[in-house]
Amino acid sequence: MRASGHWRASAHRTLRLRRSRTLRLEPGSRRPHRTPGSGAAAAALIALVAYGCRSLPATAPAGPPRDGAAIARFAASLVGAPYQFGGADAAGFDCSGLARYVHERAGLVIPRTAAEQQRAAHPVPLVALAPGDLVFFRVRRRGIDHVGVYAGGGRFVHAPRAGQAVAYGDLSRGFYARHLVSAGRFWDRSAPPPVSPR
Repeated sequence: MRASGHWRASAHRTLRLRRSRTLRLEPGSRRPHRTPGSGAAAAALIALVAYGCRSLPATAPAGPPRDGAAIARFAASLVGAPYQFGGADAAGFDCSGLARYVHERAGLVIPRTAAEQQRAAHPVPLVALAPGDLVFFRVRRRGIDHVGVYAGGGRFVHAPRAGQAVAYGDLSRGFYARHLVSAGRFWDRSAPPPVSPR
């Protein structure tokens, strides 16, 4: 199929699509080399010419996720990764490094330590947990010293301690259920605050 019309690249050169699917520069002696896919490139050029200087409709830049499912999926994909004290990348994680890493993958920057994350997060009632929320624990000290990413179904993903890989934990019973203190959210700041008992 012959494409009609010319496009002026300059005052002296005109590009024309030929049946042979190669581009020639006329007039002049220099010719471009034939390359695989040159027909597709020429077709794209013709399409651009046909539409002139129109621009595509503006699209909103990707922002923070509307729900925490992406954060929970990132966390679940890291189950089995090694524990590394102070780690916050695929080479290894500690608990707060894991929480920070999965939030960064979703386009959110959060503080580094579990205690700082708990203070900065929007509080979420434990009965209103959603995937992607952070769950905070007091394991050994008076303050918050452990964090995990809620995965749904009463489970969370965390980096437990040295010698143990990233794994699921259970919030419904056992050790972590006894040490659970609070939950927080970075992906949706409009969640209702927890109701204080009277």
